[in-house]
Amino acid sequence: MKALIYGQKWKRDNDQFIKVLLDKLDKEGFEYAFSDSMAKEAPISLGNHPVIASQLALKEYEPELIITLGGDGTILSAVTMIRELEIPILGINLGRLGFLASIEQQRIEEAIDLYIGNKYSISKRAMIELVTEPSTFGDDNYALNDFTILKRDNSSMIVLHTYVDGEFLNSYWADGLIVSTPTGSTGYNLSCGGPIMFPASDNFILTPVAPHNLNVRPVVLSSAHELTFKIEGRSQNYLCTLDSRHTTITSDYELKLKKNRFETKLIKLEGDNFMSTIRHKLNWGLDKRN
Repeated sequence: MKALIYGQKWKRDNDQFIKVLLDKLDKEGFEYAFSDSMAKEAPISLGNHPVIASQLALKEYEPELIITLGGDGTILSAVTMIRELEIPILGINLGRLGFLASIEQQRIEEAIDLYIGNKYSISKRAMIELVTEPSTFGDDNYALNDFTILKRDNSSMIVLHTYVDGEFLNSYWADGLIVSTPTGSTGYNLSCGGPIMFPASDNFILTPVAPHNLNVRPVVLSSAHELTFKIEGRSQNYLCTLDSRHTTITSDYELKLKKNRFETKLIKLEGDNFMSTIRHKLNWGLDKRN
């Protein structure tokens, strides 16, 4: 068995958990490599373990799984390396909330045992593809969580004329607009009043950020549709994001969103499910009045 251990950095506070993982992988006979972002900050010798710095190197190494160490942001970062290879991700949560990286620190050894015992399933997560003219984001023009357009240079609202398959939907007077996948529904979308969607839902969610019109509410539509946007505002520049990546655009840009051509695969361990995750992370069902 072969794995890539992926982290955005090597935090010394996590040394004990990383050691537990490495000892377990060694014990079970895994071959493993490290992402270059972890390797360059490693406080220990990595021995003969390879260091992976690009998608081409990842493709040549051919791991059967990616083990991420961090929070949801680490998984989003790993997706930019995995891309269409669709290698399954086992997310170990060394961050904070962690809806995607849902395996807690104390379950590291159990998680490896369940994986070895084939006691898991693969959760396929749909993604968003952004097509722009002029081009933005290069080959990383996709998002697992969400796409946003936000005001940037001043406090004035912006107007986002939104079309579905070429037909006018609405003009959003707001600080911005979020287009979320079901996976991203528990992120920025949730904090702006959008609904939580189950991961297998094949939808896009349009959620305005601080809308001026109080009768404007989030909209859920099938990901089979294509969305296009025209931007108006007093500013010359606007912030455009795909997950944690961002760039500046102007009202001259043509923006089109559609379902991405490849998916992200997350490893879901036996006994874990989305309902238990959101109950645990959001403290649902707990009476804290006393």
